[in-house]
Amino acid sequence: MNEFSILCRVLGSLFYRQPQDPLLVPLYTMIREGKLAESWPLEQDALLERLQKSCDAQTLAADYNALFVGDECRVSPLRSAWVEGASEAEVREFLSSRGMPLSAAPADHIGMLLLAASWLEDHSAEDESEALETLFAEYLLPWCGTFFGKVEAHATTPFWRTLAELSRDAIAAMWEELQEESENEE
Repeated sequence: MNEFSILCRVLGSLFYRQPQDPLLVPLYTMIREGKLAESWPLEQDALLERLQKSCDAQTLAADYNALFVGDECRVSPLRSAWVEGASEAEVREFLSSRGMPLSAAPADHIGMLLLAASWLEDHSAEDESEALETLFAEYLLPWCGTFFGKVEAHATTPFWRTLAELSRDAIAAMWEELQEESENEE
């Protein structure tokens, strides 16, 4: 697994799964113990330190639920809520056409899109970045900046505000890397 895939998998998991999910225990432990920074490929030490200091499981879960869960959530994690005319079905079709296995859960969830980027990176052929570029350009970038801004504005815990900032910077760095790869392939 390369650095791009690691970034997407970590960020996607944090947004996609509730903090109390048993699958996330090792990740939250790494964050609390400051060990995520050791394997984090971007220069974001200050943000990772802030994340570490605000990693209290109970308050994270309560804020996560208020932010992202249910019809009355403060910030919808679904692309279809942010992009006019967007549908979950088009994202599902795009990911399915690339061979990605999907559950019945919404395919246009911010966490799922980041996990999909990791999956596409891990399952793509050498020098093939077209699917990732499409995922970023069409399904992630048009709305993620607004989404992260709303998370920063509506989160009650520093953890989610910091994660939004960390994610915005990481996605920008990954997009820049994809653009450089694309230019080198031409």
